Amino acid sequence: MASANKTGNSSKQPQQKGMRGLVIGMIVFVVAVGAAFAVISNQSIKSLKLPSSVSKADGYGITFNPTGTPKIDIWEDFQCPICNRFEGINGNYINQVIQAGHAKVVFHTMSFIGPESILAANAGACAANSGKFVQYHAALYNNQPTTENSGKITNPWLTLIGAAAGITDPKFASCVNNGDYINWTKNIEADAAAKNVNATPTVFLNGKELDRNTQYMDAAAFKKALTDAGVK
Repeated sequence: MASANKTGNSSKQPQQKGMRGLVIGMIVFVVAVGAAFAVISNQSIKSLKLPSSVSKADGYGITFNPTGTPKIDIWEDFQCPICNRFEGINGNYINQVIQAGHAKVVFHTMSFIGPESILAANAGACAANSGKFVQYHAALYNNQPTTENSGKITNPWLTLIGAAAGITDPKFASCVNNGDYINWTKNIEADAAAKNVNATPTVFLNGKELDRNTQYMDAAAFKKALTDAGVK
């Protein structure tokens, strides 16, 4: 698969201009959800299900090290190119923090860009249930399509990404194809609206947003912000 991973220091570019604006209006979101249901029209969504690693207290985000401190909240959309860039710069460090248990990390996988974001977020939740969210998260960004809602992100494609990420759990494919967590994505959007999160990526550290102009796309500044807050 061709890699779409984008890395590099953005200190030379204004960050505010590059961040994607969110459209969280209810009408737009209903349209996006309706489109996602059209994509999976032959699938049955019987009831609201939640991935095993989420809780209402954490905004229904996928959580690692739930008793850890400090707390890092990351709002993102798997189709967002700036989120891809953020992952390329800071993803390895965040994964090291998770693996070492040095912070509580919560991923809020949003879907405001459109129906393919909803499908990708659902697949991410399925990967979390298979114990492979971090690997799947990286694989999705490494293979992010260059055009949003181009039709490339489909359930078969998402299943192949799972195989590339090392997911062998037979339940993963059925979870993706059945859209087990499609409705869960609404919870993420509602929580983001309640917290006035209006751009992706957005990162909170202990409930306070980092400076997107100086700390998001500078690996050293991002790491310093976390270590200053107590990350070892």
